[in-house]
This record gives sequence, structure tokens and C-alpha cells, in this order.
Amino acid sequence: MADYRFYPAILSGGTGSRLWPLSRAALPKQLLPLAGERTLIQDTVLRVSIEGAAAPLLICNDEHRFLVAEQMREIGVKPSAIVLEPAARNTAPAAAVAALKIAERQSDGIVLLLPSDHVVTDEAAFARALDIAASVAAKGSIVTFGIKPSKPETGYGYIETGKEIAAGAFAVARFTEKPDAKTAQTWLDGGKHLWNSGMFVFHADVLIEELETHAPQVLKAAREALASAKTDLDFQRLNAEAFARAPEISIDYAVMERTKCAAVVPAQFGWSDVGSWAALWELAERDNHGNTLSGDVLVEDSSGCYVRAEKGVVALIGVEDLVIVVTGDAVLVANRNRAQDVKAIVERLKARGGAEHLNHPKVFRPWGSFEAIDKGDRYQVKQIVVKPGERLSLQMHRHRAEHWVVVEGVARVTRNDETFLLNENESVFIPQGAKHRLENPGPAPLRLIEVQSGAYVGEDDIVRFEDSYGRK
Repeated sequence: MADYRFYPAILSGGTGSRLWPLSRAALPKQLLPLAGERTLIQDTVLRVSIEGAAAPLLICNDEHRFLVAEQMREIGVKPSAIVLEPAARNTAPAAAVAALKIAERQSDGIVLLLPSDHVVTDEAAFARALDIAASVAAKGSIVTFGIKPSKPETGYGYIETGKEIAAGAFAVARFTEKPDAKTAQTWLDGGKHLWNSGMFVFHADVLIEELETHAPQVLKAAREALASAKTDLDFQRLNAEAFARAPEISIDYAVMERTKCAAVVPAQFGWSDVGSWAALWELAERDNHGNTLSGDVLVEDSSGCYVRAEKGVVALIGVEDLVIVVTGDAVLVANRNRAQDVKAIVERLKARGGAEHLNHPKVFRPWGSFEAIDKGDRYQVKQIVVKPGERLSLQMHRHRAEHWVVVEGVARVTRNDETFLLNENESVFIPQGAKHRLENPGPAPLRLIEVQSGAYVGEDDIVRFEDSYGRK
């Protein structure tokens, strides 16, 4: 088996709650095109698709598996594996899984561990920093990239640099938590502190040794979860019971703050963790009045605003420094300087039991998508889109009937013992309790309107008999 210079491992487990209402649990920020035409995870993977790099290892949660796989297919990348985390346990268990899997291929392979939701605008500078980090990691260090601060930021952790250990690389004196404004200014003026980027370069066996020393429970749980992992279509599903025994801890706390091997490469490559709407405002192009506008937006005598209109017209008159985000079911209005506080709204949405923090009106499935158009007492109307050649599960509903009207394309319908085709402007009724399936046999997307009626129209009223995607 060929040895590679780099083994990229991409972590895609976050929910990006500070970018609500666009980022939600079922469609988090790394799967959204927030800083260009491609999604953040697509940009991350392409950034490390360089000479000498193996195919990327992706670690994501179960719910996002088909979206991640589809987004890789869109950019022509075949991952070495897509590993599914059965639960969110922070970055240390995921890093342990990555190191163990890569060590199976090459024990001294250099792992490039990256979050999937960061932005890098200067890829040439990133490549230069990576070369330095790899040379230092080859000598046994666990290297992180420290971003040279441009302002007294209080939302990031910091790294204090120690002595220089190689050209362009330093020992880590200490990691520090998010400072207050006065401390951040002092660190900015002092020139010895860097923003902690959360990106790491290391030999797989070095991280395994450090985990054995400093976080043995993490390593043990990762080993056991991998040893009893199961293959599910194109995915590797970690053992849930074993993985749940891993402490929920970051790689920073578990290893980097305890190891004697920590090193840092100071860098400036246009980095952002896209941690808030204010961060997106800083990244985006702005007009002469400092506004960033996306969608159908009208502005009169307003400045310093970030506006993203996914639906409808948004008009601003005489306002400053606002974030306004409009989706199909939610509107966010915030002072740009309070953008970090959006997470508090998400927590309140969770507490009241709604679904606005989980799903968009448009929900993606491995076969396509559906979007809620209207919903009331005992009914719901959806638009369903089925990709060419795909099909829904063979299923039935205990509490509702459905009426399908084909708007575009051709549908193959199974209803109990009969199978037939529906063309545009044709319809079919699916009685409550009938076993049924919808397929798209054509070369173009199938689009239809579904009207549900019954005592209960929730998404969990599905009994599956057969499914092409392994769902139960």
C-alpha cells in the first residue's frame, strides 16, 4: 500500500448554532455555501486535495451521512472512509478514531486534522504553513496553526508562543481561554499570543501515545468503537455503546494542554472559523456603505449591515450595524456586535420544544428533498423532489392518507399490489394503511405536490418495509 505525505482527516460534527436560522442541526453550517459557491466542507476537502495527500477521511454524525456523501460526489472526491459518530463527544474521541484508522495504513503517517467549517482565503499561504508544520510534526511534535491576531478578539482561545524550535515554528508556552477585552488588547500589543485555529498536524502514532498517557479513556473507547464498527452501505458505523463511554472532551483539553509535544506555526492565511454572522460580514464583500447584501434586498440610508434574504423582499431604512437573516420559516434581527448571542435564542427554541432549531422547511433526504408548503389541523401540504433513478422506501402510514399530484417528470407508483406510471398533471390517492412507494424512473428530477390528511401528519408516522438506504 502506498505511503502518502499527508492523511487528511476532516471533522464534521458541529451544528453551527450561532448561524441560526440558516444553520440548523439537520443542515449545519459546514454543509452550507456560506462563503462562496461551494459548501464549507467542500472547500475544506478541496484545500487538502494536494499532491502527496491521501483521499480524505471524513468523520460526521449519522444524520448528515447522505448529505456529506452527496457533497463529496458533487466535487468528484471519493473519501477513504466516511465514519459515523453515533453521538457527539467533542473533538478528542473523533481525533482518536482518525489517528487509529490512519495508523492502520501507515503508523507514522502525518495526519492533517481539520474542522470542516472553517474558511481559508489564501490557500498558497496555507500550503506554506502546512509544509512547516509537516516538517516539525515529522520530528514528533503535535503542531497547531496559530493565527496572528488582527484585533483584540474575545471570542477565540489563544496560544502563547515559547521558544523557536524550527524556522517558522515555536514551542507552545500555554493555551489560554477566551480573554476579556483588556487582556485581549494586551496580548495583541505584546505579539506573543496567537488565535487557536483548532487545526492540527501530527504523526498518527504520536497522538495515540499522547492519548494513552493523558486521555486513556478516550483512546480505549475509540479503539473499542472501531473494533466493533459495522459497514453500512458506503459508511463505517462506530459501535454506539463503546463510543458513548468516551469522555466528552476536546483535543485541546485532552492532549494539547498537557503534552510536552505541542508546537505552533504562526500563520496568516485568511482564516475564519465562521463563528457568527459578524464573522461572515467581515469575510464578505461590502458596498460603499459597509453593507453585505444577499437576496432581494432594498437599502435606504443604512450602513454596516449584513442582510441575507432567502425568501421575500427585505427593506432597510435608516439603520446601522444590523444582522438580518430571513429564511422560509424564521427571521433573525440582531445588532452585529451581539451576533455571538444567537446561540441563546437557539437554546430558548430548544427549551420550548419547537423544531425551528432542527430543520428548515426544506428537508434533504438521500433520494431528494421535501418542503413544507402549508400545515394545519389534520392536514399538511409538501413539495417533493425525487432525484433521477432514486426511490423512497416501501412504507405505510397508520394515521394519514396522501394524495400525490405530479408537477414535473414521471413517477412510478407502487400501491399495495399494483405498480403504474404517473405523468405530469396526473394524480393518485394513497389510502391510510396502504403499502406504497414513489420512484423516479426518468432522467430528470421528479417534482410533485403531496397533500396529507389524517389525525396525525408527523414525520415519525412511517412504517418501513424496505429501504435502499438502510434506514429503519
